[in-house]
Amino acid sequence: MIKILFVCMGNICRSPTAEGVFRDLVKKENLSEHFLIDSAGTHAYHVGSPPAERSQDTAHTHGIDLSGLRARQVTMENFREFDYIIAMDEENYRQLYSGSPRKHVEKIHLFLDFAPEQNEKSVPDPYYGTDNGFEHVFDLIKAASRGLLAECRKSL
Repeated sequence: MIKILFVCMGNICRSPTAEGVFRDLVKKENLSEHFLIDSAGTHAYHVGSPPAERSQDTAHTHGIDLSGLRARQVTMENFREFDYIIAMDEENYRQLYSGSPRKHVEKIHLFLDFAPEQNEKSVPDPYYGTDNGFEHVFDLIKAASRGLLAECRKSL
């Protein structure tokens, strides 16, 4: 089983969207039994909260339900447990890298590294932006999810 953890700052916009999109993609490929998929935040700002309403609305327009997800913070156990720890942006990456036990740093990746065709290096935080920003984030996440799944297929 391949275990993937998506991480952003508060775990209410980007990482729960990534969890939902990747879970949906894996399900459509009939590979759900091969994956454990979760998300978390580097900060504890929103622990226990559902994804932001605009994140849920954007995902819902694409047929993905995020309503059952709840924000949580990354734990030290996560570095041992997960095979891939996927950071949404460079700041998340730095925080994960500096907080990780050295033997697990190779598990930490920038999400858009799995979508080299994109012109961006980080999935931007749409929280303070317009609704269009959530759609842009969704598109980036969808592209990177396809690349990540292609990478994971090599291990299946």
